[in-house]
Amino acid sequence: MNELIIELSEISPSDFFGHNNHHIELIKRYFPKLKIVARGNKIKAFGDEEVLEEFDKRIEMLCEHFMKYNKLDENIIERILTSDSQKDYETTVTSGEPILHGVGGKIIKAQTVNQRKLVESMAKNDMVFAIGPAGTGKTYTGVALAVKALKEKQVKRIILTRPAVEAGENLGFLPGDLKEKLDPYMQPLYDALRDMIPHEKLESYIEKGVIQIAPMAFMRGRTLDNAFVILDEAQNTTHAQMKMFLTRMGRSAKFMITGDPGQVDLPRRVISGLKEALLVLKPIKGVGIIYLDDKDVIRHRLVKDIIAAYKSIENQE
Repeated sequence: MNELIIELSEISPSDFFGHNNHHIELIKRYFPKLKIVARGNKIKAFGDEEVLEEFDKRIEMLCEHFMKYNKLDENIIERILTSDSQKDYETTVTSGEPILHGVGGKIIKAQTVNQRKLVESMAKNDMVFAIGPAGTGKTYTGVALAVKALKEKQVKRIILTRPAVEAGENLGFLPGDLKEKLDPYMQPLYDALRDMIPHEKLESYIEKGVIQIAPMAFMRGRTLDNAFVILDEAQNTTHAQMKMFLTRMGRSAKFMITGDPGQVDLPRRVISGLKEALLVLKPIKGVGIIYLDDKDVIRHRLVKDIIAAYKSIENQE
C-alpha cells in the first residue's frame, strides 16, 4: 500500500478541514478506496498509486481555490471533486460574468459547465431546450436570463408558463378562484423572480403585464412578440400543447423550454410533447438543446444522491 503526505503550509488547517472535519469527511466520500487521515497541518492518504495521484491533484485544486477565495463550502468541494478537468473547474467556479445582480446585490451567474453552456446557447439561438433533473438550475438560469433581457430592453415582457398537470394532486379540489388555485403551482417561478427583482417593482411588473405568469392554456391564440418566454415543466405537455406553444413564437422573441423527461406526470399512454419535440426539432438550425445532469445539481448534496439512487432503480426496470 502506497502512502501520500500533503502538508498545508500556507493554509489554515482548521478552515480547510472544516468544522469537526466536515470537509474532510465529504472528501472521503469521493475517495472510498483510500484511507485518509487529517492531523495537524497534514493530510495522509493510503492506497493504490493511481488513486493517490488523482487525490493529490484534487487536493491541490481545493488548496488553490482556498488560497484565492479564502473559503470552502460543500458545493465548491463537490464541483472540484467531480469536474472532469482543471479547465472545467475553472470555467464553473473561477470565471464567468454574472448574468445579473439580484436583490441585495446578490450575484446570479451560471455555476456549472452545463449551466454556462445553457447561457451561451441562449445567446446564439432564439429557442433553447434545457433538459435535466430537479435541482440543476434550469428554471432559475432561464428566469435570470429573462430578467437580464428585460433590464437591457432586449424584450418588452417576460412570460412564464407551465402546463397545468399536477404531480399527484388535483387543482379542482383546491380552494379559491383560478388564480388562487394556480399561484402555489407557479411558486418556483415567483421564488426565482423574487431573488432578482425587488418586491415593489416585481408587483408593478405583474400588475402592468410586463411579467406574466400563467398556465399554458392561456397561450392559445396569442402571438408572443418582443418577449422572453419560458415554458417550465415541459415534460408534462402533450403533442398538441407543445405544438401550440412553439408556434406562438413571434418576432424578436426568445423561447426557453425546460423539463425533465424522467418526471412525466401525464396519464399513461399519453406521449410527452417534450420528448417528441426533442426528436423532431433537433435538426433545425437556431434551436439549441442543452442537457444537464447530476453534476449540475446545486441544491443540498443529498439531492444528487437521491437522483443517482432513483436512476439506478429505473435502469433495472
